[in-house]
Formats: sequence, C-alpha cells, structure tokens
Amino acid sequence: MVKPKKYLGQHFLHDRNIAQKIVQLLKPAKTIIEVGSGTGALSTILFQLYKEKVLFFDIDAESIEFLHEQIQIPTSQLYLQDFLTVNLNEFIAPIHIIGNFPYNISSSLLFKILENKHLVSQVVCMLQKEVAQRICAKEGNKMYGILSVLIQTYYDVLYHFQVNESVFVPPPKVKSAVIELRYKNDAPVPLNEEFFFAMVKASFNKRRKILSNSLSDIIDKKYIPEKYATKRPEMLSVSEFLDLSNQLYLKIRTKS
Repeated sequence: MVKPKKYLGQHFLHDRNIAQKIVQLLKPAKTIIEVGSGTGALSTILFQLYKEKVLFFDIDAESIEFLHEQIQIPTSQLYLQDFLTVNLNEFIAPIHIIGNFPYNISSSLLFKILENKHLVSQVVCMLQKEVAQRICAKEGNKMYGILSVLIQTYYDVLYHFQVNESVFVPPPKVKSAVIELRYKNDAPVPLNEEFFFAMVKASFNKRRKILSNSLSDIIDKKYIPEKYATKRPEMLSVSEFLDLSNQLYLKIRTKS
C-alpha cells in the first residue's frame, strides 16, 4: 500500500463518488495525463474509460508500483517523473490534464500548463480552495491577481465544487475545490507575450500602488495611458490588461 509522504505534500483521495464526479468533467482527448496518481482514486476510473490514451505521472515510486500491480496499468503508460520536467511536445495534442494537484506545487503546475497552452486544451484539477478561488476571481475581488489574469487570458475557468478535508488520507488542514480550464481558441492574445507576463507580474507585485508607480520598473510613467495610470491592478479586467500591454509594447517598440 502507498503511504502518504509529508515531504511530497501527499493527501490521497479515498472517496469514489468524488473521484467519479471529477473524472466526469474530463472530455476525451488524443492524450490524457494524470498528474499525481497517488493511490489511484482517479487512475482506476480513467484507465477503465480511456485505456491506452491515459498517461500516469507520479514522483513516488510506491505509487507507480501500486498502479502497475493493483490496477494492472501497463508500464508503458506509467511515468516515475516530475511532471514539471516533462516535455509535452513529445505527446500527441490535444492534451487533457487531470489530477489532485499537490498544494505545495500547484502554482508551478499551472505555470507549466500556461507555458504549454497551445497543447493543453482542458485541465480538470483539485486544488487548495483558496488557490482555486484566486484563479477564478474577477476584477474588483481581493483574490484577483497574477494567476487570475494570466490563466483567464487563455482559458475559460469554471469553479465546480468544494471538497471537504474528510475525503483525504491524511486530511489536509484546508478545504479543496475542483476547477476546470477550457482553452480559448479564438481569444485575443498579447502582441508580445513575454512583455504581457512581465507587466502583469509587475502590476501585482506592488498591488497597493497605482499602475503608474507599480509599472515604473519596466516602463517610463509617461507612456502609461491616462485611463489606466491612476488605477490599481485589481481594478483592471483581463481585456484591459491586454489592451494596456499592447499599448505599452507598441510604444516601447516605436521608441527603440
């Protein structure tokens, strides 16, 4: 049996009904990847439904061994590997990702998905409730921040349901929530993605300041449009962040 390891941030889901509800949100795809298989609560159902299309990733050798011996998943579908190190270009797109994301690396996993957004068309994941709320937050909400803007630029986000501590072994100290990301195929995109990411991060790194001050590290104040200069970052919608980024990038490119 797989023993939960504190240093890996493992909390194993043991409620089959919750597992079924999570898997039901997933759509079929050329490649399905489960991140953090644990004791196979999701893996068992995924393998039954999608067979060879599912790839299972975990950094715990006990988990990988369990999936092979107890669920009879072929070794060709099992990866004893940190998902953060995976080259997703090696797999057939579109890729759908599902998992109970470890709390301690959930943000890193989401940035990994953003880096590969052209390949990943759906994500169904369980996260710490606060992180899930942050991702789904809209402008004007105190939880609205970097992850909210960057993820919502490229994905439609859906907050599905809360999951209580009692369905995990060991029970975490916080509640969890299940969310879904659906890639926006025709969404407006920034003229320069690198600048857009840098601008959003700079804005919220000094979130109590107005944008003319928080962005002064990356661009001269005089270039910031008047309609945005005196606003704080949480006041801007995703579309306004895109507009601001494009305006500033054009000014930088013209200046150079």
